[in-house]
Amino acid sequence: MKTRLAVAALLCSVCAWSVAVAQNRTAGNATLTAVPGIIVGHFTYTERPTGCTAVIVQGDAVGGVAQRGGAPATRETDLLNPLNLVDKVNAISLSGGSAFGLDAATGISRWLEQRNVGWDTRIAKVPIVPAASIYDLPVGNKPSIRPDADCGFKAATAASSAPVPEGNVGAGAGAVLGQMGGAGHAMKSGLGTASISLPNGLIVAALVVVNASGEVIDPSNGRVVAGSRDEKGALIDLRQILRRGGSVGGSADARNPGEHTTIGVVATNAKLTKAEAARLALMADDGYARAINPVHTMADGDTIFTLATGRLAAPVDLSRVGALAAEVVSDAVVRAATQATGIPGLPAARDLK
Repeated sequence: MKTRLAVAALLCSVCAWSVAVAQNRTAGNATLTAVPGIIVGHFTYTERPTGCTAVIVQGDAVGGVAQRGGAPATRETDLLNPLNLVDKVNAISLSGGSAFGLDAATGISRWLEQRNVGWDTRIAKVPIVPAASIYDLPVGNKPSIRPDADCGFKAATAASSAPVPEGNVGAGAGAVLGQMGGAGHAMKSGLGTASISLPNGLIVAALVVVNASGEVIDPSNGRVVAGSRDEKGALIDLRQILRRGGSVGGSADARNPGEHTTIGVVATNAKLTKAEAARLALMADDGYARAINPVHTMADGDTIFTLATGRLAAPVDLSRVGALAAEVVSDAVVRAATQATGIPGLPAARDLK
């Protein structure tokens, strides 16, 4: 009897916590900038489209990264290894343009340098700006238009603490998903963000750019939100096709590397060590697996950064922070699909009947 009562009490506690979390997802600013000290700016090249997003820390944050995709376009990820020296991050650069787009981080660095922000080497303060890019060069048929240092500088200049715009903006402007179904069967994706605030003051938030080869699934009901489409434009459930051993005829294999990628940032006001920030990134990455299928393929450069500002004085349970991080990442993935707007040849989830 005591065991049953204990189990019942635990279940009630979990249910109450889940309800509180669900309520807090929509309270006030439910984007990445809900974390005090984090500001975000976009710059979008509408003529292609492509763009970049600057996530800037007002002060310092401890950073981490999880990079599990097979075809990454990244910069300064080794610096975030807990074995290495630098333990503070000033900004994160997310962009389109494949490896070319990593140059956006140079513009963000220039913006920070002008404000005397960076790692103090005594000779100069060197801004620490890890970066990741998605492959969006085919979108718009103007691959020569891609994010550069000027894009990064303008995104940083536009950064604010206001709720973050979502959809076809910044690094999500050229994002596509469902490319595993082959040419002509993909859909428009974009940038999404979500946050959770708990009564004890803990805030965990995520911003994600979904450019996946696979499909986006809503973890709350298991349904495909957006992805590959059949000849009639209806969604294909890749899970069922792959289980049957069927072919989807797409490009998500080792013969066509680097053509996809989901990238993002998780921020929290918790105080974490560099090793804990790295562990947080690994747990946050589970949010990708909950909402994207398949994920971490050889053609996806999936990467997620973490930022811990340390502004919450109270100690936190890292396991709970990580669990919440996975939640907001999966929420942000779904929003990246549902908040996108279709462009010619690439309908969005909101266009499906």
